[in-house]
Amino acid sequence: MTAADLGEREGAKALLSAVAERFPRLTKIWADSGYTGAFIAWVKEQFDIEVEIIKRTDDLKGFKVVPRRWVVERTFGWFGRYRRLAKDYELRPERSESMIYLAMIRLMLNRLTN
Repeated sequence: MTAADLGEREGAKALLSAVAERFPRLTKIWADSGYTGAFIAWVKEQFDIEVEIIKRTDDLKGFKVVPRRWVVERTFGWFGRYRRLAKDYELRPERSESMIYLAMIRLMLNRLTN
């Protein structure tokens, strides 16, 4: 858990520092344009992981699916189907994490059984 005034890049650095050893096969991270600059070099130097920036095009009007970017939005949409993930009910981040795992397990079991 991080403070609300912590920026995206600093939060990402803390996250990567905590989980990089747990996921040694991680070789690429997709990120939005908020993670450009020195962050990309830092990730490559510290963890030998490639950061690919997925850019949206500003000249398009209306909705347009951007490759790889829709994956996160779709997943958040799935989480919204579960009452305990639709709002921030949990007091502890470990419980929120557990509810996310349960939601994804249920989603995968439904796919496997259909």
